[in-house]
Amino acid sequence: MDLFDTHTHLDAPQFDEDREEVIARAVESGVTRMINIGFNRETIPSTMKLAETYDFIYAAVGWHPQDAITMQEGDLEWIASLCSHKKVVAIGEIGLDYYWDTSPKDVQQRVLRNQIGLARELNMPIVIHNRDAHEDIVRILREEKAGEIGGVMHSFSGSWETAKMVLDMGFHLSFGGPITFKNAKQPKEVLAQVPLDRLLIETDAPYLTPHPFRGKRNESAYVRLVAEAAAQIKGITVEELVSITTQNGLERFDIQ
Repeated sequence: MDLFDTHTHLDAPQFDEDREEVIARAVESGVTRMINIGFNRETIPSTMKLAETYDFIYAAVGWHPQDAITMQEGDLEWIASLCSHKKVVAIGEIGLDYYWDTSPKDVQQRVLRNQIGLARELNMPIVIHNRDAHEDIVRILREEKAGEIGGVMHSFSGSWETAKMVLDMGFHLSFGGPITFKNAKQPKEVLAQVPLDRLLIETDAPYLTPHPFRGKRNESAYVRLVAEAAAQIKGITVEELVSITTQNGLERFDIQ
């Protein structure tokens, strides 16, 4: 099994007691690559450290919408400087979050636009976080010509109408634990329609833990459960699903 967890947070404090064991379990479960996400002043350095410690862990660096208000002059240059590192494969996670009211909407939008601009300058894909902001996300991606670089809609939760708009811009859609939930009708319906060549899988560990571990800490080993659920929804074997999504991830993030 050649699984690719395209979005995880292994540097999170939830793993402080047993991080090495968590990573070892992922490898034992067939996970051959992971992208760890550094999304603010604290997590960018810890993400870089993980990527430099483990051959199979890559990094995405950016400023999360919940932390947008903390972004200072110089942080964009910091992100830009890290993008020349051989293990940094994307700018993210960036986006809009209208669920948690931690940063004003106008600040979130400005920070998002600035980072899309940087990604276009550097020709880097972007990883988009979108919570309760579908309309504004699509509008800003269009206005900032994000389709020129493309990227990933992480843990996609929108409608098929939203999915079609971002697919038209060249984005990949990534799905995680929610597709294993009994009551998660919309993600399953959208996943069923996403072209196989635009599909990615992830855990978002330690969050969004798949069934049957829902309510407990998520970890990258559980991406196998996401793969099994996705394969069932798509009507293909798990082996086929894993092969396709891993190849998609390698191409999307330009990993050799």
